[in-house]
Amino acid sequence: MPDQTEYVIQTQALVKNFAGVQAVKGVDLKVPKNSIFGFLGPNGAGKTTLMKMLLGLIRPTSGGGTIFGHDIVRESVTIRERIGYLPQQPRFIDHMTARELLEFTLHFYFKGPANKINQRIDEMLELVGLEEKANRPIKGFSGGEKQRLGIALAQVNYPDLLILDEPAAALDPIGRMQVLQVMERLQKHTTIFYSTHILDDVQRVSDAVAILNQGKLLVQGPIQEILNGQNGIVYTSTVKTTDSAKLKQHLSSFPWISHLAIQPTNGAARLSITVSDAEAGEKHLLREILRDETTIVLEFNRKQYELEEVFMEMVKGEEK
Repeated sequence: MPDQTEYVIQTQALVKNFAGVQAVKGVDLKVPKNSIFGFLGPNGAGKTTLMKMLLGLIRPTSGGGTIFGHDIVRESVTIRERIGYLPQQPRFIDHMTARELLEFTLHFYFKGPANKINQRIDEMLELVGLEEKANRPIKGFSGGEKQRLGIALAQVNYPDLLILDEPAAALDPIGRMQVLQVMERLQKHTTIFYSTHILDDVQRVSDAVAILNQGKLLVQGPIQEILNGQNGIVYTSTVKTTDSAKLKQHLSSFPWISHLAIQPTNGAARLSITVSDAEAGEKHLLREILRDETTIVLEFNRKQYELEEVFMEMVKGEEK
């Protein structure tokens, strides 16, 4: 069945070399429209390099890509008219107020009447929660407030795509939370493609991710598919049973159980069961564990993978 998803960003075998070193290695990336797309990787993975190629700031060595269907090399100016960008370390004119800086930036995009300009400034200040600090000099802003102001500046031209490079990397937990809340509010207006190495943040707000390591794309797709699909679907259960060998033999007879381990623990048995058929696992597994009336189930759970587990397993696997 053909893929009906609409993609804002698509790259084909994208490569970038610097002095003989391949920083980006044949990346085929697809970013769905109106997604919050987390672009993950350790420091030096090539994330910023790839972003700069998308923005037309550097040229690919080979391969190519499109944004909104426009070629990232030949039609870079057309693309940038529809993009907002926040670099990893934004710089501000500190003696200006947030309102003055937004007004200054807006004049690069709009020639319209003052009331329309002011309306857009008010919208942006409200969106990022800086209404009360609109007329204060930026030099007095916290790190989180500056990042939110940076997002407002990147969003001021009504972009169809926001590219954010490590938007919350240097912030404390409160500042990070506030930036993530802004990103969630923006999703109904635009596609958000952002790089980060803060995996908890990605799992909280993203609906799709890609993992880059040493310039290579390891995986991409909806976050739940990646979390559920790396090691199969695993159930854990703690039971009291008079015959754990008999229970193991019974469960091993089902073709949809691909792996089974039983570990004695504190007078009970700890089961780890991997199933290859999600529907069969949901419908039948607990019933089959309880088939013997002498078996008592103390605990039964489907394992929920954390993004950090998947990330570390993939990155370490590439380094072997």
